[in-house]
Amino acid sequence: MITAPILHTERLILRSFTHEDAPEVQRLAGDKDIAAMTCAIPHPYEDGMAEKWIDTHVNDFENGTGINLAIVLKENDKVSKPVLIGAISISIDKIEKIGELGYWIGKPYWNCGYCTEAAKVILSYAFDVIKLRSIHAFHIGRNTASGRVLQKIGMQFEECFHKQVEKWGVLEDLVKYNIKNEQNIQN
Repeated sequence: MITAPILHTERLILRSFTHEDAPEVQRLAGDKDIAAMTCAIPHPYEDGMAEKWIDTHVNDFENGTGINLAIVLKENDKVSKPVLIGAISISIDKIEKIGELGYWIGKPYWNCGYCTEAAKVILSYAFDVIKLRSIHAFHIGRNTASGRVLQKIGMQFEECFHKQVEKWGVLEDLVKYNIKNEQNIQN
């Protein structure tokens, strides 16, 4: 079995999810404000959904079609043990060598820079190790915080798709950003 990497930043550990994470995933992702800002997270977040989602990760990584990592706050003077605060992923098109970045951060951990920190390290991994040519990301138009994360990690605005996705009966704008791996484009 091939295992996903463990990535480190100054404040975070990005590691594979385990079933032990499921209750915290359900609690954090189950917050209506988290679901409201994403296309894929349902609300309510029912029992068993987290385990089912976690079960898909190993096959995605082994098949080279995705990497899904837990974002964990390292032990520090404020927390006595690592704390799960969110998730980050890259879905991979192996033929085209492109990826799609996705993430969520639990509401108690918003506005601390954790998402930007996690996104930088997973982008480096995707470009340097997986050798992707480019990575794109989408965010719901009214989720401007997500747009700021994408800008901070060097992504460029590409296009706004007006009223593209339906969320809870309302058509929402979908904004696309992209970043190219200049080193792999030349090869």
